[in-house]
Amino acid sequence: MAIYSVGYLTLLRRNHAFRRIWYSQVVSQLGDWFDSIALYALIYHLTGSGLAIGTLMVAQFLPSTIVGLWAGVLIDRLPRKLLMIIADIGRAALVLVFLLVRDPGQIWIIYLVAILKMSLTALFEPARTACISSVAARDELVAANAIGSATWSAMLAIGAALGGLVAGTLGTQAAFVIDSLSFLLSAAFIWNVPIPELHLEGALPRKPLHELREGFAFIASQQNITIYAICKALWSLGGGGVLLLLTVFGRKIFPIGVDGALSIGLLYAARGLGAGIGPLIAQRLGGQTEQFLRRAIGPGFLLTGLGYIGFSQAPSLWLAALCVLIAHCGGSIQWTFSTVLLQQKAPNRLQGRVFAADLTLLTLATALSSYVAGVAVDALWEPHILSLILAIVFIPPGLWLTLKLWQQASVVSKHA
Repeated sequence: MAIYSVGYLTLLRRNHAFRRIWYSQVVSQLGDWFDSIALYALIYHLTGSGLAIGTLMVAQFLPSTIVGLWAGVLIDRLPRKLLMIIADIGRAALVLVFLLVRDPGQIWIIYLVAILKMSLTALFEPARTACISSVAARDELVAANAIGSATWSAMLAIGAALGGLVAGTLGTQAAFVIDSLSFLLSAAFIWNVPIPELHLEGALPRKPLHELREGFAFIASQQNITIYAICKALWSLGGGGVLLLLTVFGRKIFPIGVDGALSIGLLYAARGLGAGIGPLIAQRLGGQTEQFLRRAIGPGFLLTGLGYIGFSQAPSLWLAALCVLIAHCGGSIQWTFSTVLLQQKAPNRLQGRVFAADLTLLTLATALSSYVAGVAVDALWEPHILSLILAIVFIPPGLWLTLKLWQQASVVSKHA
């Protein structure tokens, strides 16, 4: 079935509610990457340990696996707009606690705050994704998610570069203050968004466990839905580890700036730029039909693997950044297209649970991958070898998804 998407500028111009949600995404994610680069640089400065950074990534991602599923029940039961505002205000307060960390003995504060902050993120992100299908028409969904992906990527590129610059020149504390302010501004934008709470219309109160089982039953009810819900997690089995590798390469292999903060920022910026242009290039080449969206997911994995194979052999920072850019073109293709397909197939009243499960699986995979990579770094594994191993992780699921989804797309095409 063809999907005729409106243009990006047309969507932003005519859809006031989506535009406000987009504004909140811009400012909060810009602050997030100020925060992340600052934390990576601070922990490496205080401990010099790759495992310490891997543990931080576990603390950042693991909460979604614990609270994420129940967050989905809340998102489908309560006003999504209110939940997003509460999550933003809570995160603004928590980020300021990072200012208390002064020596290695206080690293536990970073881990604790990261857990609490990401617990609120596990509430905010599925709510925001579910709201998109409430404020955007069906013909706007591809454009809306492509804008969301491009914005995440642009803010990663800009935020990582500026975060590295601020952390490397003004210090990490300035980055934390900026992040806190960004959450407050995000809450202000959302406050003014008219979001239809469609999921509350005619909803009957039921036991939370029953609602949780209902969400899982829907995901398991159709093979396509199951695949769309797990493909981000499959990608994150390698993707979590490469997050740590970018920090290690920036700090040890291509160090620029205090504690490598500038080179870390450049590599993360390349990741963001690649993620931003990936879906745009794919849509320009293949169109926006449902059949093409399915078929592009598997090749996105393979492109990530090829990019990180090149990264493992790159002789300079600039070539390494180019390889990272190519790799994350593929990563954002599978991410954006699987999200669009889930929004189109899942009923609005179930989308909180569907996207919470989606986030839970990918964060569990990311935490596992990050921790294993951190152990490998501390065991003195050569970074180039570790990069090559992680690159290979993307290949088997990429081949399987390419074969599976291309077969399904062909069957749908024959019956169309």
